[in-house]
Amino acid sequence: MAGSTSVVVAALFANGVIAVLKFLGYLATGSPSMLSETYHSISDTGNQVFLLIGIRDSKRGETQSHPFGHGKSQFFYSFLVSVMLFGIAGWESAKHGYDALMHPGHGGGGEALVLLGFEIEPVLVNVAILLGAIAFESYAFLKANAELRRQIEEYEWSGLVEAFRETSDVTTLTAFTEDTVALVGAVLALAGIGLTELTGNELFDAGAALLIGILLMGFAIALAWENKRLLIGESVPVDEEQALRDIVKNDPRVVHIDHFRASYVGPEKLLVALDVSFDPELDTEELDDHITEIEDELKAADDRVHFVYIEPEL
Repeated sequence: MAGSTSVVVAALFANGVIAVLKFLGYLATGSPSMLSETYHSISDTGNQVFLLIGIRDSKRGETQSHPFGHGKSQFFYSFLVSVMLFGIAGWESAKHGYDALMHPGHGGGGEALVLLGFEIEPVLVNVAILLGAIAFESYAFLKANAELRRQIEEYEWSGLVEAFRETSDVTTLTAFTEDTVALVGAVLALAGIGLTELTGNELFDAGAALLIGILLMGFAIALAWENKRLLIGESVPVDEEQALRDIVKNDPRVVHIDHFRASYVGPEKLLVALDVSFDPELDTEELDDHITEIEDELKAADDRVHFVYIEPEL
């Protein structure tokens, strides 16, 4: 949880500064891709606020109305981030880029800007802002990447693709995705502005704005899909479930596992429920003690296991 929080705070700081700079750059130059990047950074800043709300809400303990805690709050707020903010920002960016492609020549300022008595070309303003954005986003990206790599190593995933499919830490996943898209978007904007300056063709700038919007909407769909699997109660991966099953099955007093269910009730927080046939010669007290032992073994084997319910079968 601490790792996720530091990742989000780093991204919030970076995106807040970048959003202001990009908007100033758009006001100064009228660049379509800078407006798209402004939408992008504003949405990213809002994303971090939602993610922090989700982290705070998920820390609330178990209550009578929420017996497994509020861990799924992070899934919900991450879903909001993907649908409401990424989707809306992506649509606005793509729409503005499309309009600029269809009606070129309405971008705005080509006149030199005067700063502290010096004339500065508008394109240099945008380039400086985007290079600064890349620097800030790189810092946030490295924080998110380090946390995700730690999880890959801890859970022995094959790489980023498997981590994207299997992780329950959607807050870190969302921040990592945002930072990746932000870096790609800044590079696209830089390329579009640079090509427009070199060729005098404004379609490059407009095309970059359209691509940034499509990129945002694409990742919005991917993130929404990943959050959906956790919101509706996806089980743990087969190999991880088998490892937990083996702990129970290898116990000499267990005859058979009749049913096994394991699902996430929060980021890195598992609920495990089993129907187990025990040695019929165990008396009631021995059975209770033994169930407690198995529960402790499961929690010790995987620190994500928070709740264990074992129903003995006759």
